[in-house]
Amino acid sequence: MKISLNKAGRRFNKEWVFRNLTAEFISGNSYAILGPNGSGKSTLLSVLNGSLIPSEGALSYADDKEIAVEDIYQYISFAAPYLELIETFSLTEIIDFHFKFKKFHEGLNASKLIEILDLKKSANKEIKYFSSGMKQRTKLALACCADTPILFLDEPTSNLDVQGIKWYQELIEKYTKNRLTIVGSNQIQEYEFCDQVIQIADYK
Repeated sequence: MKISLNKAGRRFNKEWVFRNLTAEFISGNSYAILGPNGSGKSTLLSVLNGSLIPSEGALSYADDKEIAVEDIYQYISFAAPYLELIETFSLTEIIDFHFKFKKFHEGLNASKLIEILDLKKSANKEIKYFSSGMKQRTKLALACCADTPILFLDEPTSNLDVQGIKWYQELIEKYTKNRLTIVGSNQIQEYEFCDQVIQIADYK
């Protein structure tokens, strides 16, 4: 799997978030998109995952053949603190709902995912009663434990305590092998596993 940007840029109104970015993102590698808050990391992630179109330049996806941008969602898992879970669903219901659209990573099922989350006692609790940390762990587990070739993570340790950060790092180590992983971050504990780094400030 490969994502390619060729002299890509994105602007809102007259303000450019980034410009003239040429890069390739290839399966088996992990990439960190770095920059301070408000620098455009999330915007670049949204362009890469097909949610936003570039204002200039080109974006393409390829596996054995080219993949249309409207089909790329089938290949992607994405976790971010601003993505909402369905609050009236229980944990079991949100897992069942999510995996109607994605396949489980090999060897996993709903009960094993709840074990990974260490939330057996909360399996039937509605998401609206979860703490912010529990919600973030759920988002990360849904994304990382899906069998998709591309994984996007935006500020993945938001709302996690020290124990939660360690849990995230163990999840990454286990479920990112042979995937294309792209992390938007400004926290070293989120991206220290990444092979390559893009500083978004270099493309202003």
